[in-house]
Amino acid sequence: MAKPLPFTNKEGEVRELKAGDFKRAESFGDLPKDLQDTLRTIGKRGPQRAPTKELITIRLSKDVVERFRATGPGWQSRVNEVLKKAVKAGVV
Repeated sequence: MAKPLPFTNKEGEVRELKAGDFKRAESFGDLPKDLQDTLRTIGKRGPQRAPTKELITIRLSKDVVERFRATGPGWQSRVNEVLKKAVKAGVV
């Protein structure tokens, strides 16, 4: 059997994977349990230590929601900041 090609070249570029690469791949279940557990946690958030926000449902005017959504990701946090400022100023 021919020696499999390396996945990367000298520059570190990953080559296109072929059908044979997938045939030689090992099942996740074949890995040691401690390694499986480690791989499952990569990129996942741990439990929140103390909840800082409360999940609620609120109805807002369509134009208000559209305006905040147009500002991009994080728009809900910006709504929260505006409401915090209103509370601090005694508006509500």
